[in-house]
Amino acid sequence: METKKFANHCIFLFFTILIISLPPRMLFAQKRKTSAQTLLCQGHFQTEAEARIQLRYFRRQFDDLAEWQKRAERIRRGILQGAELLPFPKKTALQPVFRAKRIFDGYTVENVAFESLPGVFVTGSLYRPEKAEQPFAAILSPHGHWGKPDNYGRFRPNAQKRFASLARMGAVVLAYDMVGYGELARAGWQHKHPQTLKLQLWNSIRALDFVLSLGADEKRIGMTGASGGGTQTFLLTAVDRRITVSVPVVMVSAHFFGGCVCESGMPIHRSADHQTNNVEIAALAAPRPMLLISDGGDWTKNTPQIEFPYIQEIYGLFGKKNLLENVHLANEKHDYGFNKRIAAYRFLAKHLGLDISRISTAEGSIDESGITVEEKEKLFVFSAENPLPGYAIRKNDAVQW
Repeated sequence: METKKFANHCIFLFFTILIISLPPRMLFAQKRKTSAQTLLCQGHFQTEAEARIQLRYFRRQFDDLAEWQKRAERIRRGILQGAELLPFPKKTALQPVFRAKRIFDGYTVENVAFESLPGVFVTGSLYRPEKAEQPFAAILSPHGHWGKPDNYGRFRPNAQKRFASLARMGAVVLAYDMVGYGELARAGWQHKHPQTLKLQLWNSIRALDFVLSLGADEKRIGMTGASGGGTQTFLLTAVDRRITVSVPVVMVSAHFFGGCVCESGMPIHRSADHQTNNVEIAALAAPRPMLLISDGGDWTKNTPQIEFPYIQEIYGLFGKKNLLENVHLANEKHDYGFNKRIAAYRFLAKHLGLDISRISTAEGSIDESGITVEEKEKLFVFSAENPLPGYAIRKNDAVQW
């Protein structure tokens, strides 16, 4: 009996080692059958167990910093190639629009727009400190997908509180709409389009150009968003080194690749000669400061045990483990709720030189009171009085790259 047990144990170990040794192209062959032509990795593309095996395989591809940097460049190139942004399109004039400045308690808000490509308008809200001296810290704030048409994106009360709080702390904050969301959805733009990922990533690159054009300190550029906004955060941080501090919220997962076309609708994770996942893409932030915010109610539930340790090893290759942090809220769900905002405020304050005392009580707790939550129409750039220009592109398929 003992001999049989020993034999069975040896067989189990043999097949375990064999499976772990398989490269992704063999390990995930069944998955490839459903996406062989497109090479897409979408949604729950693999199980949690498969994700752990995949990360072990990836980790064996580099032993030191030089080898990781070589792999990192391949991953970065894979993102840009998969998104059809290599080479970059020509950067054209932003043609910024500023409207309806409002003055509130410790901050101001303006409705803004710029052209990421000729005729392609990106709309948003620009929050500034009451007294903004150049060069100032700037924070890009993309948004996620949840919410109803009357309560989503940059219009959500919780989002407005976040933008205003960061502005009170001393940062200029640009909250900008996803493709097909916000006010331009009325003009004909659609979010679920085959090239949304491409345009959305390009819009983020140009959003960064926009805040720098206003006088932002190039050494103090942060970015944070949750859900789909978290994906936008780690994608831009991966391909644009000008982002100096990042806080992707409830999105970095080894087994989940994003369920929307704007996150995984183009082959950014895999090509004929490489494969990666969102954990490694997020790791391209190294050695810049990054905070992963995760919770127990979504696909980031394993972050403290799986995703964070993997990225921490990569930060360790740079000797910068101290610049990576994880705040895990095991009893919370998929959102950018108050406790998540507190974590982001403290991290961004520490690494962007912001004054968190401006939103703190005498006891040191965070206080978001006194912030004015505006109706969404107040945040529109274009209206009947100030219409979208006649030359503006109104449909996805009309974009000229």
